[in-house]
Amino acid sequence: MEQPPKIFGGAQPQFNDSGVLEGTSVSSFMSTVFTWMVAGLAVTAAAAYYAAVSELYLTVMQGMGRWVLLLAPFAFLMVMNFGLQRLSVTSLALIFLAFAGTMGLSLGGIFYVYSMGSLTQVFLITAATFAIMAIAGYTTKVDLSRMGSLLFMGLIGIILASLVNWWMKSSMLDFVISAVGVLIFTGLVAYDTQRLKRIAAGVEYGAVAPTKLALLGATSLYLDFLNLFLFLLRLLGRRD
Repeated sequence: MEQPPKIFGGAQPQFNDSGVLEGTSVSSFMSTVFTWMVAGLAVTAAAAYYAAVSELYLTVMQGMGRWVLLLAPFAFLMVMNFGLQRLSVTSLALIFLAFAGTMGLSLGGIFYVYSMGSLTQVFLITAATFAIMAIAGYTTKVDLSRMGSLLFMGLIGIILASLVNWWMKSSMLDFVISAVGVLIFTGLVAYDTQRLKRIAAGVEYGAVAPTKLALLGATSLYLDFLNLFLFLLRLLGRRD
C-alpha cells in the first residue's frame, strides 16, 4: 500500500496489512487534530491581545527581546519536528502551546496597525474559507497529492518575493504577494486536510503515537490558518 507523505519532516507512519489500525477511526484522529488546532489559535489570540495591551511588550520589542520573540516560534517548531520520537505526548503538547503563545506575542503589533473591526471581519472570512476548504479536502474523491509540489514551489516563490520586496518596498508587489499567498494557503488547507485523513487511515500505535501525529497535523493546519489570515489581512484589513 502506498505510504502517505511525512508531516513536515516528521516520522513516517506505518501501515498494517489492511491499511487501517483496528480501533482507530479517521474521524477521531481528525477531531483531535482540529481540537488542538483551535486550542493553538485561542492561545495565539490571547497572547497577541495581551501583547497589545501590555506596556512590557512595547519595552521588550524595543530591545533584543524583539528578535527572541520572532525567532522563538521557529525554535519550538524545530524541537517538535526533530524531537518527535523522544518527546512524550505531554511534552509535545506543551511545546505546541508554547509555540502558539510565542506566535501570538510576536503578532501583537497587528492590534496597533489594524482596527478591531477589521481584525474581526478578516478572522471570520478566514474561518469561513478554512472551513469550506477543509470540508472539501476531507470529502473530495480527487487525489490532491499532486498539488503538493506546486503549492510548495509557490510558497518558496512568495518567500523569495517577500525578501526582495523588503528591500524594494513596492506596494504593487506586496499586493501580488498577498493575493498569491491567499491562493496558496487556501489550497494548502484542502491538501493538508486530505493528507492528514490519509495518514489517519494508517496510523499504528506501535510506531508513532497517534496523538503525536495529531499534534503535528494540528501545527500544519494552524500555520495554514494563520498565514491565510495574515495574507487576507494585508489585502482587506483597514489600518487605524
